[in-house]
Amino acid sequence: MKFLILVAAAFLLSVCQSGAQIYGPYDDYDVYGDDGYYNPYMPPPYYGEPLPERRTQTRRATGTIEIATREHTLVYTTPRGEQLVYPIAVGRQGKQWFGTTRVTSKTKHPVWRPTPDMRRKNPRLPAVVQPGPSNPLGTRAIYLADGLLRIHGTNDPRSIGTNASSGCFRMYREDVEELYDMVQPGTRVIVRR
Repeated sequence: MKFLILVAAAFLLSVCQSGAQIYGPYDDYDVYGDDGYYNPYMPPPYYGEPLPERRTQTRRATGTIEIATREHTLVYTTPRGEQLVYPIAVGRQGKQWFGTTRVTSKTKHPVWRPTPDMRRKNPRLPAVVQPGPSNPLGTRAIYLADGLLRIHGTNDPRSIGTNASSGCFRMYREDVEELYDMVQPGTRVIVRR
């Protein structure tokens, strides 16, 4: 009887065995899901209240990015004069920079290299973080000044609206991807208090 039970159990396990799901290489971050949500780095957005309108019309220099650190906002004025307003995270106390600079370059799916100072403060940080969900730069990086200051995505969307970074400007994934497509190297960037 025990033998029959063992044979039946082995048969059931071999028939009902669920194989491991194997995924191919992740070429790009495309839309998937029925609701259009496509962000593998962040939890789905809250749909309870509508987001504030991002497009406004006021007098600002066209083709310019203005960052207001106190308000935690980034305003991009398109060459046609339309303004897009985005919530951002800014640098912590003592890590903020103010002034005028330009976009020097842009990168999709950037690699993050913590600075030596960051690694001294936190020895557990790796030397390099490849693109993916654990990369603090998210899916896009827009480099400013000497390349150490950036506007980028984030793997911590809860930080948006706070003073959380080491000087860079963090954006929600969908926002940084939209901005990335619009701005070009040479775009003027003004960072205000």
